[in-house]
Amino acid sequence: MLRASTEVSGAEFDLGAITGEAAEDGGIAGGVLLHGFAEAVTLGDEARTGELRDALADRLGEAAMIDAAAIAAAFHGFVRIVDATGAPVAGAAGGRVTAEFREALGIDEFYGACNP
Repeated sequence: MLRASTEVSGAEFDLGAITGEAAEDGGIAGGVLLHGFAEAVTLGDEARTGELRDALADRLGEAAMIDAAAIAAAFHGFVRIVDATGAPVAGAAGGRVTAEFREALGIDEFYGACNP
C-alpha cells in the first residue's frame, strides 16, 4: 500500500523505514513511532503498545493514532487469513508483481524464518 501511495502522491519515502533500517523517519511523518508501534502490536507488547499509542496521539493527533491502530489490526487479520489458506507468499500473479519489492525489503527471509 505504501508503494502504491508513493506512486500516486509522488512523495519520496525510504522503504527501509518498514524494516527499521531507514535513517530517522524515512520521509514518513512519525515513521519511527509508527514502526515501533507496529512492532509492539505484532509482538503483543501491551505496555509498549500503550506508550507508543500515546506518543503517536501526541505527535500526529488522535485521528492518526486511531488510523495506525486500525491499519495494524487489519494487517494482523490479513496475515492470519492468508496463513490459514496456506497460500504461499509468492503465489500466483502476486509473486511476479511484488518480487522486486519483496527482495528490496527482505520479506522472503521473514517468511522463511516463520515457516521453516
